[in-house]
Amino acid sequence: MGPEERERVVESLPGEVTWDEMAMPEGDKHLRAKVRTLDLLEGYFSHQRRKVYIGAELPIYYPGERRFAPDLLVVLDVEAHEREKWVVSHEGKGLDWVLEVHVGGDRKKDAEYNVERYARLGIREYFIYDRARERLEGYRLPESGVKVYERMETRQGRYTSEVLGLELEVVNARLQIWAGNALLLESGELVERMREKLEEVQRRVDEEARLREQEARLREQEARLREQEARRREEAERRIAELTAELERLQHRGE
Repeated sequence: MGPEERERVVESLPGEVTWDEMAMPEGDKHLRAKVRTLDLLEGYFSHQRRKVYIGAELPIYYPGERRFAPDLLVVLDVEAHEREKWVVSHEGKGLDWVLEVHVGGDRKKDAEYNVERYARLGIREYFIYDRARERLEGYRLPESGVKVYERMETRQGRYTSEVLGLELEVVNARLQIWAGNALLLESGELVERMREKLEEVQRRVDEEARLREQEARLREQEARLREQEARRREEAERRIAELTAELERLQHRGE
């Protein structure tokens, strides 16, 4: 198959997953966890030099496999332009990292079937965020060529993602992601932090302006006092001169 024909075949593949292929809608808990995690990852990798593609519910086509659409996916070292589908044979590589958000119903799809399937497809890491239990599970392929996941263990309550170079944990019903000692913040949180910093800077500017005003007023008062003191000194010197002259005049008269 030539490049042009392959391109036509890729373009003809559906860019949407049918209702029969998708799980039933799971409400706000599912949506917000997915959107928030997507926002955190996009915000983090937008500042990294490495090219990374991050997608959500994107139809995925592996050769000889039924298509699927994970909640979140990451592929390293590829262009980050928008896509309607991910065709492995066209892109030249498969997925590196997947997150599925589970809210209710049968867990077998995420916790059993996908664990086997994603490992068989060579997806290096797979995480399940179980919102019903507010618990995270992590799976990793131990080495290249192995098609069976090993379950990850936490360190101080966090899972280390070797693919992302980040740490993940669930705290207070929220999936938190850490880059070293820095907690990743979503866009709204970053905006709020920036607003607080701007307000703090403005308070400092206003306080410095107030202090400069006080200093200017003090300098003006000191200048006025110096002028008053100079006038008093001049007046005193003039009076002394007058008295001295009068004294000399009286002395001459007495002679």
